[in-house]
Amino acid sequence: MKSKHLPNKFFDREKLSSDLTAGLTTALVTIPDGMASAILAGVSPVHGLYALMVGTPVASLTTSAQLMYVANTGALAVAVGSALSGVTPEGQAAALVMLCVLVGAIQLTFGLLKLGGILRFISNAVLTGFMSGIALIIILGQLGEFAGFHSHYSNKVMQAVDLVLHLNQVNWQALVVGLAAFALIIVLGRTRLARFNMVLAMVGALLLVQAFGWNQVALVANVAQIPSSFPRPALPDLRLIPGLIAPALAVALIGLVQSAGVSKSVPNPDGRYSRVSRDFSGQGIANLVSGLFRGMPIGGTMSETSINISAGARSRWAGVFSGLFIIAIVLVFRPIVERFPMPAIAALLIVAGYEALDFEEILDVWDIGIGPRLIMLITFVATLALPVQYAVLTGVVLSALQYLYNASLNIQLVQIMIQADNSLEEHPAPERLPSDEMTTLRYYGSSFFASMDTLERNLPHIGNARRPVVVLNLRGRASIGSTFVRVLERYNQRLHAAQGKLMLAGVHPQVMAQLEITETTDDIPVEDIFLATPRIGASTEAALAAAREWLDQASKKHAQAAVGNETEEG
Repeated sequence: MKSKHLPNKFFDREKLSSDLTAGLTTALVTIPDGMASAILAGVSPVHGLYALMVGTPVASLTTSAQLMYVANTGALAVAVGSALSGVTPEGQAAALVMLCVLVGAIQLTFGLLKLGGILRFISNAVLTGFMSGIALIIILGQLGEFAGFHSHYSNKVMQAVDLVLHLNQVNWQALVVGLAAFALIIVLGRTRLARFNMVLAMVGALLLVQAFGWNQVALVANVAQIPSSFPRPALPDLRLIPGLIAPALAVALIGLVQSAGVSKSVPNPDGRYSRVSRDFSGQGIANLVSGLFRGMPIGGTMSETSINISAGARSRWAGVFSGLFIIAIVLVFRPIVERFPMPAIAALLIVAGYEALDFEEILDVWDIGIGPRLIMLITFVATLALPVQYAVLTGVVLSALQYLYNASLNIQLVQIMIQADNSLEEHPAPERLPSDEMTTLRYYGSSFFASMDTLERNLPHIGNARRPVVVLNLRGRASIGSTFVRVLERYNQRLHAAQGKLMLAGVHPQVMAQLEITETTDDIPVEDIFLATPRIGASTEAALAAAREWLDQASKKHAQAAVGNETEEG
């Protein structure tokens, strides 16, 4: 008898065909891209392929984002190159192993400590601007390869501008191959062969080059030679840790931020989004294994993820199959893969980049308001103009500033009024306090110190009121800052000057401890502070009853004093 807790099959046969097709397609596209990323990092292309052969399938099995493709990325390649810039050529391989292992260990630690919440500080506007910029960079970065034009600029935007200014230098053979591949992708994508459109486009481009004998079209072999053996494991040199720990932390964070942007854009097949902390752990394990097999650091990549989905991926097995196909291609079909035209691969990436642009999400952020709109636009421009890590940092700083600004203004003070049936209703807080009456207030908003000025301005003015009583409900606040305490003390002093008083209701025990340790209870007596109870409204009712009793006594004293004054005058 089978346990109901176990799956009936290792994987779904209905998804097998789609996942195999997606795996083959991403393998064919990722091989040249992986080698190019390694070259960009200043290391041997072999290390880029080793990462794909080992790290990619491991990541597919361990991350929570089932359709996210984990592979070499341009941002990580640049960061790796910076980290290894001071390493001698002889020590480069050992340093890369140690760097990748450190990156994996840091990411795994973040995941095990459930630190995925740190990404809450990266707003949706930042991620939308960042991922839109990355998608456009993918498109712009492939235009030169698509047209057989190689610019001397490193920035992708400038490369595209340079291409437009030098159209007379376009390689027409490469352009025809790229256009043919692009046309096949689009046309076949609308037929029953849609699942195979990308693979067939690459095969068609290969046959086109071979049929006409075009020798001016760049091939995979022009990027680098594909290794013909499976990577051998290598132990990291622990002596290199002190010099690589800081760069490894930077590389790890860049990889996590990039992957978070991808995973937040791509839901799992069940419609749910991945658990970020588990993605951290999964990528950490993948990079640990990649490093031990002499691969370079990898992370979630939008371009290959888009290709993976476009090619029909329906489960995490697409990434596993991709890694297996890469191994098979490297070991068996190396001579064929080396002859694939680079313009055809550029066409695939251009299509993938376009599909990565989420126009609906862009419009949602645009419609929310001027703040998110500016953050998205600035992050988008920064992504195009700056290194990826600085672009993300720019967006995070802007998001933090926007939050602080909104928190300082988003203050609401309401008056709680008892109705005839003893129900409570909220009304706008009065501008001025009445004499010999209770005013019950509730405060909504942040306790952040920058918002306290707004709170103090919104408190009802005392004016000429005599013996006013204010009951301020603080329910739901587990702590208050010192600036909040000072606001309470100053308002209480002004009430005392008008022979009134301030009472607090719904006070959390931790807030009570703060009031005692700051000696605020010397000004607001403990008997005027009512702790929160499980029954909502109980502390407010108790405060109101005490306020009524105090007002009755104050009225009697005032009346007696008035009679005494009349007697003396008589």
